[in-house]
Amino acid sequence: MISFVLTLKRLLSGLFHVFHHKRFRVLFVVTLFMLLSGTIFYTREEGLPILDALYFCIATLSTSGHPTFVPQTPFGKIFTMLYIVVGTGLFMGLMSYIAYGVVKSSQREDEEEREQRNGGTKSTVRRKRQDGSDAEADS
Repeated sequence: MISFVLTLKRLLSGLFHVFHHKRFRVLFVVTLFMLLSGTIFYTREEGLPILDALYFCIATLSTSGHPTFVPQTPFGKIFTMLYIVVGTGLFMGLMSYIAYGVVKSSQREDEEEREQRNGGTKSTVRRKRQDGSDAEADS
């Protein structure tokens, strides 16, 4: 249970960090629109209950798939093929931004912890590399 809570904290911290990026917010809204449109389509065209339709959309976009549902109508099959091609890329882009946020958030926490151990001052020193570019090193 503790592991779950710590993982959830890391995820929420990463989401908070990445929500500052405009591209993430746009991708988030477009992905929500895809989920909403898919849910409406499968509810009306295939006769699924709303929760089942949303579950199918999330399972499809996350590439895990739904074990028992297969669209029955020709229009439903065509829609599902397009939905998979377009939606999977959006969903993977969203997941990569969230992963980026989790990594950056963890790095920030590590830096804050390091600063606290060093008495509250940032202990980085700038050095010139052999190629002339700057490099930061912890002292």
